[in-house]
Amino acid sequence: MALRGQKRRRRPRRVDLSKTLFVLPNLITMASIFCGFNAIRIVARDSAADGDFYRAAVLLIFAMLFDLLDGRVARMTRTQSAFGLQLDSLADVISFGVAPALLVYKWVLYRHPVAGLLTAFLFVACGAIRLARFNVLSSEGGVKAPRPPRYIVGLPIPPAAGILISLVVANHAVGGALGDERYTLLLFAVTVVLSLLMVSTVKFRSLKDVKLTTGTVVFVLFLIGSSAFVWRQYKPQFVLVWLLSFYVSIGLVEFFRDLALRAQRSRTGESLPRSGNSS
Repeated sequence: MALRGQKRRRRPRRVDLSKTLFVLPNLITMASIFCGFNAIRIVARDSAADGDFYRAAVLLIFAMLFDLLDGRVARMTRTQSAFGLQLDSLADVISFGVAPALLVYKWVLYRHPVAGLLTAFLFVACGAIRLARFNVLSSEGGVKAPRPPRYIVGLPIPPAAGILISLVVANHAVGGALGDERYTLLLFAVTVVLSLLMVSTVKFRSLKDVKLTTGTVVFVLFLIGSSAFVWRQYKPQFVLVWLLSFYVSIGLVEFFRDLALRAQRSRTGESLPRSGNSS
């Protein structure tokens, strides 16, 4: 009887909220994986049409939103971990590698079966290499870096996939005009260029350490004004195409500017200072 009384007096263990917070960013990452998986399911059907491509693209846009959230939630709750980093990379391979590559293949690249298959695979392969390189650099610098880098080596896979996804969304807005036969080679070229940029040494701004300065305010106002112009002049669906293309253009402009400066300083014999905060 005494033992029974002691068992009854035992209080249930309290849930450690600090430990359960580790689950939250991983659940958001799993939501991104679900969106990518569902997009693949829709596109993989033999009877997939323009409406199916549009629904799959919208799902991948939600995957992009979840991808933006999981890292920020992990930093806010201080639950960054090596497990979360690896899970996020696996999610990116599915949602921003396989899914958009299959989407653009079934949309346009299928017109040239062999070349289209190789181009779609090139996108997936370069995306996987890009993520593997990012993981290696992140593990060397530590998962919980005290300060996020200003630049990232190679085009990140989410904006690379975002350009392909936004083109599919814009195509639906203009009644399928972008998927016309005359734009096939152009879309081949876009896919190849995005693939090569992911494994290139071109540095793109990470946008994680943006500070409130006069230049930042002017830049944001420019983006808002230009986006409003694109919205009014063309279609609202073209705004995402513009923003992502502008992001890529900034990286390319800065890359060629640095090349020109290096060439000029090598001719004059000046030493070029190393640019820090890169990853």
